[in-house]
Amino acid sequence: MRWRIVGRLEAGQSQVQICREFNLTPSVVCNLWKQFENTGSIERKPGQGRPRATTATEDRYLSVIARRNRGAAASQLSCDLYAFT
Repeated sequence: MRWRIVGRLEAGQSQVQICREFNLTPSVVCNLWKQFENTGSIERKPGQGRPRATTATEDRYLSVIARRNRGAAASQLSCDLYAFT
């Protein structure tokens, strides 16, 4: 869908028309166009977003102890994880 939007922008279609056609907000189309103009691509960079707080092993451990003790609160699970590591 992103490449179709960029293609229509290059063809001269207005951002407002594209927003209506794809049911998007104007900021989405504007940011996509800016990104394409600056980098020549619309792909997301790897590693964007907030860094993970737990590893995959810790996630598996948390799911196991949460299933064993369904009534445990998040704070108790956090304490158990801290004791485990």
